[in-house]
Amino acid sequence: MTNETKTNETTEGAMGTDANGTEQVVMRSTEEIIGRADVNDLTAILSLVGREEPSGYHRVKDNCEAEFTWNYEKGRLEKLDKLYEKAKTAQWNARTDLPWDTPVDQEATLMANFATNPEQMGWDEAMLEGTSLAKWGPKEWLQFGIESQNWTLSQFMHGEQGALLCTAKIVETVPWIDAKYYAATQVVDEARHVEVFSRYLDEKMSGHYPMNAHLGLLLDDIIADSRWDMTYLGMQIMVEGLALAAFGFMHQISEEPLLKQILRYVMADEARHVAFGVLSLQELYSQLSAAELRERQEFAFEAAVRMRDRLRSQEVWERMGVPWEDVVTIARREDPSKDDFQILLFSRIVPNLRKLGLLDAADGWLRQKFTQMGVIEFENLSDSTEDQDAFADGSPVARGVA
Repeated sequence: MTNETKTNETTEGAMGTDANGTEQVVMRSTEEIIGRADVNDLTAILSLVGREEPSGYHRVKDNCEAEFTWNYEKGRLEKLDKLYEKAKTAQWNARTDLPWDTPVDQEATLMANFATNPEQMGWDEAMLEGTSLAKWGPKEWLQFGIESQNWTLSQFMHGEQGALLCTAKIVETVPWIDAKYYAATQVVDEARHVEVFSRYLDEKMSGHYPMNAHLGLLLDDIIADSRWDMTYLGMQIMVEGLALAAFGFMHQISEEPLLKQILRYVMADEARHVAFGVLSLQELYSQLSAAELRERQEFAFEAAVRMRDRLRSQEVWERMGVPWEDVVTIARREDPSKDDFQILLFSRIVPNLRKLGLLDAADGWLRQKFTQMGVIEFENLSDSTEDQDAFADGSPVARGVA
């Protein structure tokens, strides 16, 4: 999947005890958490490029144990039961509920997007000075737009397959019947999302990309960890939360009607998925020790960094034949504080992590990390349990969502 060798070992083991057997918080360094000392090391970030295995498969050792429960009382967890009931009425069919006969002209759509958002056509000359991109004209920028769109939708598709695997794992491992019921509906949702993005890429776009290296490393870690709450944290809170914000951003800027409808349908599902994660973890995390909370903070930090790093779209630069020294040069000239898309991606996860108590646990370690990343400002936005889509009656089709 990537050009970095990685083992599929569980991330457990960050806790320790002193000589008296008292639990201690083991402070791991940034390098131990994400594999590099400098969180903003652009050379290290850009050097990881996604690769597809020649076999066509990528295998990750899953260390979880399936758990039966003999308590079949439905509705004991009232909010999860409510979410499950909403999910049952909110199903839609990717094959029959979308107008697949809608013609899509990718070049024309991008030109319309450029007309509406001219800043997307090329970058500031000062950023490109001395690089090969300084010589690009409209033809090259249009091709870059096409490749970027193919890449973005490919990452959506791969991420949805990761969610499919993780939610199936939650059905196996979570101890409550209400959570198993809801997770089963999400498995169906995720299969539908993989189907819809795959079909759109195959029929309406002009090619697909392998999974981004940083996304692949994160999904490997989520799947390999044996603890069910880490699956929730990594997938439901982090990956799904960032995806929901990304879908919303693309829905706003896209001029292509079929894609807008696909994104709106998927967003309605994703709102329930993230709320499911917050509702399932809130009570559990209020009971964890400082050492256990620190592990979850570190996992959330790793996920945040890897999801941010995947936005560099290394695979597009490689396919466009841009020298890596030029890519690094341009990246170093960027001002992260002005990257609205990158920052807005965190607008979903920061309030949810605050709701779970992870921002301020362990003397505010995660708060400090997010402050350094420039995303702490989102903490007071609404969390996903307040999202109107999460508890909406009926499917997007029934509600006339477009």
